[in-house]
Amino acid sequence: MVARGGVARFWSLESLHMGTTAADGGTESSALVDDNGSEEDYSYEEICQATPRYLQPGGEQLAINELISDGSIVYAEALWDHVTMDDQELGFKAGDVIRVLEASNKDWWWGRNEDKEAWFPASFVRLRVNQEELPENCSSIQDEEQDADISKHRQKIAENKDQMRTNVIQEIMNTERVYIKHLKDICEGYIRQCRKHTGMFTTAQLSTIFGNIEDIYKFQRKFLKDLEKQYNKEEPHLSEIGSCFLQHQEGFAIYSEYCNNHPSACIELSKLMKQGKYRHFFEACRLLQQMIDIAIDGFLLTPVQKICKYPLQLAELLKYTTQEHSDYNNIKAAYEAMKNVACLINERKRRLESIDKIARWQVSIVDWEGPDVLARSSELIHSGELTKISKQGKSQQRTFFLFDHQLVFCKKDLLRRDILYYKDRIDMDEMELVDAEDGRDKDFNINVKNAFKIINRATEEVHLFCAKKQEDKKRWMEACESERRRVQEDKEMGMEISENQKKQAMQNARKSRHGKMKGVSYNGCPVPPLHQSLHPIHQRHITVPTSIPQQQVFALAEPKRKPSLFWHTFNKLTPFKK
Repeated sequence: MVARGGVARFWSLESLHMGTTAADGGTESSALVDDNGSEEDYSYEEICQATPRYLQPGGEQLAINELISDGSIVYAEALWDHVTMDDQELGFKAGDVIRVLEASNKDWWWGRNEDKEAWFPASFVRLRVNQEELPENCSSIQDEEQDADISKHRQKIAENKDQMRTNVIQEIMNTERVYIKHLKDICEGYIRQCRKHTGMFTTAQLSTIFGNIEDIYKFQRKFLKDLEKQYNKEEPHLSEIGSCFLQHQEGFAIYSEYCNNHPSACIELSKLMKQGKYRHFFEACRLLQQMIDIAIDGFLLTPVQKICKYPLQLAELLKYTTQEHSDYNNIKAAYEAMKNVACLINERKRRLESIDKIARWQVSIVDWEGPDVLARSSELIHSGELTKISKQGKSQQRTFFLFDHQLVFCKKDLLRRDILYYKDRIDMDEMELVDAEDGRDKDFNINVKNAFKIINRATEEVHLFCAKKQEDKKRWMEACESERRRVQEDKEMGMEISENQKKQAMQNARKSRHGKMKGVSYNGCPVPPLHQSLHPIHQRHITVPTSIPQQQVFALAEPKRKPSLFWHTFNKLTPFKK
């Protein structure tokens, strides 16, 4: 650790480089792209010789454990949200910083954020390239030494900043080269072989499984070619790569199609993997292509991970790029552009998690009538109890669920208060929200308190609701306004969940409800046997999670964790509260 009053030091993942490092901090690695935009036929072993160890299979885990054992502090950044209802797991949002305390398990790491310590899925994070340690207490420096130390400190920071920028640039270049190798393996190792076996795969199946990954491969080759041109091998910190991202920012839109299709790819692939001949075929393809030891679902996840990793890489690069640097403005603009792309993908992922929960909620409702909630909605915005008052002045205590586009209300069972009976729904697209003052209401001619109205703009039908408390009324009115904003934002962003994904979620929920999915999770993946309990260094740890996280968009490539009893034990009335 840093001594009190000492100069801040840092370590970098690039310091774990296995290849030759030049004296100026640059790496002696050849570009994988020739002048025609096609990569040379390097083997994975040859790439690894010029690639940091943490980019190789298992290398990241080994590197982290070594660093933690040496007393170094290791930080990771979240690629996307980890939504969990298990208090044994660490929930976080995309971009959050997590301190990694242990990485002895390849799928689940133990870490800490501002709230608590818990397990989190390793595939959901990216390690920071530069791991900084700051002085513990600069105020302890003696007055007569302070000016001199500060001067040295600033000089050291300036030197370190160039090295830190070099580290980030090199990570971007190295990960891009390895990514191209993965894409090539998918296109030549899997797709080419699948097309030769017309008896095993239809054109529609291949389109579903691989999406537009060949277009992504073609695009990324051009992108890497331009990156190599802007890369300064002698002085990497002087590289100006921001313009490359801006030049190609429209091209990154092709990732949206791939990510939208990815859940369907997972479903189709999981069906095929139930048959031994397909498992053997894909493994044979991997061995024939001399690909690294990752299953096909892991390879198909890499484009989703890659597009979410760009804004984190650019954010770290921007941090170590001074405003005087010629690339500063381009890096800043590139970061904003890539952040917007990743945000849309992360939002889609969150929605896909939501539709599974909504489907399971709906099948628990007794006497359901009419279309499924998912026919129009993909997110629950608010829920709670309200008193609904009829024109005749009759009061009805109901439990309401506000989704995008509709408000569903149910009645509790008199004896089993956790059982709900469907009563009706209101189309929110036709409604206008109106505040109702305490006192006598002119429309209903009764005294009301903590009330608000929803009025149908076409028929002028009025619905009157009363909350128990003023703060409850405020929350409901804010939620109704939020529902309208979200509907508009979804329209502007083109946020849609496919009919196939909705249908699959409802089918899984209904089968699960009737006990017909023994050994299968809600997202269609086999439920693994319980993981043996681990006994990590930190005895406060609990057993590593073992079931599959309920993020359907990454269903086949996520770590296993223990089965959750949430949906069996938690009150059905508030299953989505955050």
